[in-house]
Amino acid sequence: MTWGRTASEESSTGSELEVYFTAHTSFFREVRGSADEHIDWGKQKLTAGEIQHKVKEYNAQTNSNLYMVVNKDGSYTGFIKVHFQLVRPISLPPRQSLCSSQEEDQRGRRLKRRTSFYLPKDTAKHLHISSRTRVREVIEALLNKFTVVDNPAKFALFERTERHSQVCMRKLSADECPLYLRLCAGPSEKVLSLVLKENNTGEVNWDAFSFPELCNFLRILKREEEEHVRQIVRRYALARDVMKQAMAKINAPG
Repeated sequence: MTWGRTASEESSTGSELEVYFTAHTSFFREVRGSADEHIDWGKQKLTAGEIQHKVKEYNAQTNSNLYMVVNKDGSYTGFIKVHFQLVRPISLPPRQSLCSSQEEDQRGRRLKRRTSFYLPKDTAKHLHISSRTRVREVIEALLNKFTVVDNPAKFALFERTERHSQVCMRKLSADECPLYLRLCAGPSEKVLSLVLKENNTGEVNWDAFSFPELCNFLRILKREEEEHVRQIVRRYALARDVMKQAMAKINAPG
């Protein structure tokens, strides 16, 4: 077995590698470029005349009665549709019932419990807002529509765009105006749609949760910890049994 190569073999191999490397990198550069193509609608700056023209184009393209209207002060109003993609349940206020004052006092001493439930998949809501309505106001309005008592800071509004079969999700800042994005992108939901999701920043703001929710999280963590311990014990027990079987074969009379 030899590790030597002739000069011609090395030259041929080097050229083949160079061709492969060039084709490989150029291919992925092209794919990466097409995937990264993304139109930032929020950075487009429109004049008052362009806004009026855009509104006319928007109303001509929409197939519903959800038109936009330009006001005398230069602002405009219209509808946005927000899709809900929530993984965790939302909390509603406790049901109000008729009871005596004594029962109310007893209930007041207990811990107030909220009603939690999961929103159905593909839930969506239309909101009539102004061009000056910010993202944080949209989130608060959506929660009020469903009488959700969770902290608005738990949620975030995302812009969903699709281009060349690539889906891109961008988290909107609290000061962006969703109706302006809707106007720039047009009425097509395939070009741009708005999605409400949990605000997963990587750092959990535990102060935003209620006492019952924190207790529930502790119970979940305890169950996960116990299951993790059981898996480790089973894995070590299996390894121990395999070792004992191997030792038994070695010590067996042969």
